[in-house]
Amino acid sequence: MDEALQIAAAALIGYLVGTFPSADVACQLATRGRIDLRTAGSGNPGGLNAMKEIGAGWGVAVIVADMVKGAVAGGLGALVGSGAGAYAAATASMAGHIFPVWTRFRGGKGVATSAGACLAVFPAFFPIDAAVAAVGAVRTRNPERTIWVNAAVWLSAALVWWLADLSNLWGPEPTVGLVLFSAIGAAMIVYKFRVAARRAIVV
Repeated sequence: MDEALQIAAAALIGYLVGTFPSADVACQLATRGRIDLRTAGSGNPGGLNAMKEIGAGWGVAVIVADMVKGAVAGGLGALVGSGAGAYAAATASMAGHIFPVWTRFRGGKGVATSAGACLAVFPAFFPIDAAVAAVGAVRTRNPERTIWVNAAVWLSAALVWWLADLSNLWGPEPTVGLVLFSAIGAAMIVYKFRVAARRAIVV
């Protein structure tokens, strides 16, 4: 198969994996469909909203499932299209989670899915990602500000790993694909948080 087709196939697979409706499944199992996270609480079909609306255990399950989506997508992408396919699929998994076609592109914010994707294609960054998120949550208590800081660190780290050709542990070799994965992923998540913040102000 031509390399471009392999990458496109990997991206399609990643997107479809990312659209798996973890929060919807959890709500169906926990409440038999009585609660829809797109209309309940913050309106975000993600783990934190699930914790508040249907219980902590279900929320943790949603977060883990969303992380698995990103990791599985990156792994499948590597099988289909090697390193470039892994980066394409991991990026597409975040797009699938944030903009799922099955629910008119109304998805979650992509944080957990991005963490799983990083575990698959940028594992060297994962502990840095976790540390920045933890410090941001404690010091700023402002999720959107934490996301902006995390996005800047994520992209900066990708550039450093690519330009210095640092070890990426079990992930694919750092290439421009790593930078694109980080830039596009961070941009989608920041966009989603900005949209959520605007809606909160309007409401």
